This record gives sequence, structure tokens and C-alpha cells, in this order.
Amino acid sequence: MDPFARVPLGGTEITVTRLGMGLAPIGGLYSAVGDRTAAAAVDEAWRRGVRFFDTAPLYGTGLSERRAGSALRGRDCFTLATKVGRRISPGDPETAGMWAEGGGDIAWDFSFEGVRASHRESLERLGLDRVDVLHLHDPDDHFDQAMTEALPALRSLKQEKTIGAISAGMNQSAMLTAFAGTGHFDCLLLAGRYSLLDQSGLADLLPECHRRGISVIVGGVYNSGVLAAPVPGATYDYQPAPPKILARAQAMEQICDRYDVPLRAAALQFPFGHPAVASVLVGMRSPEEAADAAAMASVTIPGGLWRDLAAAWLLDPEVPVP
Repeated sequence: MDPFARVPLGGTEITVTRLGMGLAPIGGLYSAVGDRTAAAAVDEAWRRGVRFFDTAPLYGTGLSERRAGSALRGRDCFTLATKVGRRISPGDPETAGMWAEGGGDIAWDFSFEGVRASHRESLERLGLDRVDVLHLHDPDDHFDQAMTEALPALRSLKQEKTIGAISAGMNQSAMLTAFAGTGHFDCLLLAGRYSLLDQSGLADLLPECHRRGISVIVGGVYNSGVLAAPVPGATYDYQPAPPKILARAQAMEQICDRYDVPLRAAALQFPFGHPAVASVLVGMRSPEEAADAAAMASVTIPGGLWRDLAAAWLLDPEVPVP
């Protein structure tokens, strides 16, 4: 697989590189990054061949979008995604929560006008005149409004050629499958539910998207850390990894070691075994992380590694592998 080859999203003219850069980390996720390091991270990803970048207003309460726009302005032939569903406004920096450098108030808004306003506000923060992909962001508790107001807003933006692809991004597959059933989504972003440790998206979303020609973008391939480095204290879905999960990841790593393949490489490349998967997003907060992601995406993985994982019942033998 060429991780820097470009593939289309659904039936649109929008293309993405197989490896994409998730921009939550440059919004100061958990720890400060700084403008210079954020720009250097994007520069290194670009130098390696990444041309797909994914951000959101939530990330650093606008900081990720501002840094992304600053780093990408003046470049050509990239694909940029952002999200709607949360609107931000100035507020007390002490309310920033997990965002070490951000600050402000965040309010849910999946209304028709709210979605269109959020899109305009994102363009202002980015300093760009276009966003290629627009995701509904985590509408778990707002399904009805997402369907009756937010989706029509996305369709209107696409009809106006203000965006090129309609999407939704979530940490669950069931609601994304419902969105796929409408026939109005070009792609869908599934985070954490199609990884070496969790293939729950295979039960509903992935076959439905394959049948309908909807592209799937996979995020969270390291399940927030345990598949990047399965050591005591590692996190799984943003919480301390349970002992059984940690032990499973460590057993996977032992098999990877037999083939001189980093577990990170196997975790990153695993989703590409399913034909519905167009791209994998990896969060990168520094030039070093960008270089590592590009290297892991380029590792040649012998078929025997996947067979050994299945033989050890660490992977269902029926799960498609690259």
C-alpha cells in the first residue's frame, strides 16, 4: 500500500491520501504544543506526502483550526476536513479542560442555522476560503436534530459547492450506520471502533458503507495510546487501560516483534484490510510524530503476522486484513 496515494471519498471528486493527519494534538490536547511546533508538525507531514488534514472547532476551542489554517495557507492540492455541532465563544481559559492552550465556552448546536454559522466561523479561524469535508461532530445525544436540521444544512452547503463531501464523525458505529442509510453521506469518520482491539464497526457500519459506496475514514487506531505503546499506565479510549486490554496489546506486540514489525505499524495498517476504508487518521503533535506515522504506514507487513494473530485468537480469523 502506498500511504500517500490519493483515493476518492464516495462518489465525490474529493480525494484523500490513505494516511491523514489528525489535528486534535496541535490544539494542545492534554499538553501545550506551541505555534512553532504545530507548524513544524504540519510541515513534516506535508514533506512526507500527507495531503489530508482533519480538524474541528472543539480542538483547542478553535486553536487547532487557527494553527491548521496558518500552516496550510499558500499550499495547493490538499484536502481539509472540519466539523460542526459545537460552537465556541470566548470564555474563561480555566474551562478549557483537556485543551492545555485553549479556552472558551463550547455549546452544542445542530440547528440548520447553527451548522451554517459554524461553517462560516471555521473558515474565519482557518483564514481559508474552503473546507472540503464537513463532519457532524459527535451527535450522539442530538440524533433527531442532526437528521432534521443539521443534515439539510450540510446538503445545502454541498449544493452551493461550499463543501465537497458530507460526513459525520463519531466514536460509535450504530448511529453512523443510521446516517449511512439516508443515502446522503459521502463518507463517515469512525473513531476507535475499528482497530486491532475493537472491530465492532465491522458488525454494521463497514458492510453498509461498502454496499452503498460510502467511504470510511478510520481514526483512533491506537485506541488513544495502548496500541502505540502497551506499557503500564497506557490509556485505552482515554481511560487507563484495563489489565485484560493491556495484556492483549502486549501479546500482539510479542507477535509483531517476531516479524520485526512495530505494533504501531500493524495497528495503523490493519483497517486497510476492509475495502470500505479510504483513509486512516493519525494524530500528530510534532515533526517526530509526523515522521513516525509516515514510517509506520510504509512498513511492509508479512502475511504471516496476521495469520499468527488469528492463530493466537488475538484477531478473529474472519476479519479482513491487508
